[in-house]
Amino acid sequence: MTVRLNPYLHFQGTAREALTFYQSVLGGDLVLTSFEDLGLPVDEAEKANIMHGHLKTGGGLDLMAADTPSSMQSGPVSGVTMSLSGDDDATLSRYWEGLSVGGTVDMPFEVAAWGAKYGQCTDQYGITWMINVGPEGS
Repeated sequence: MTVRLNPYLHFQGTAREALTFYQSVLGGDLVLTSFEDLGLPVDEAEKANIMHGHLKTGGGLDLMAADTPSSMQSGPVSGVTMSLSGDDDATLSRYWEGLSVGGTVDMPFEVAAWGAKYGQCTDQYGITWMINVGPEGS
């Protein structure tokens, strides 16, 4: 069973460019998934934007990023979200329960479009957390 803490960067339409740059500097394998790839509802102008990007290097670096759709922006994009992921459902569910207490559930902790169990909350201190339970790479 595994649990990882991953940095997750947010951009406004420049995630593809930024991640491609990070790959040129850090090396590794980059996987980019657009909103259109998953058929998710966003403005026409944002369909090619990145819903999820993942850069994984042979040296153990793991960086994720996405473009925040205009429909989800309630103010300035913070730039960073904490992401916990892995296949240990019991541990990650416990983390979800603890982190969401006294905070706001932004997306319920349930099976998402990509097949993993996923939820997003903002804790009582204003930090956004994404928790994803699924096989490696989901």
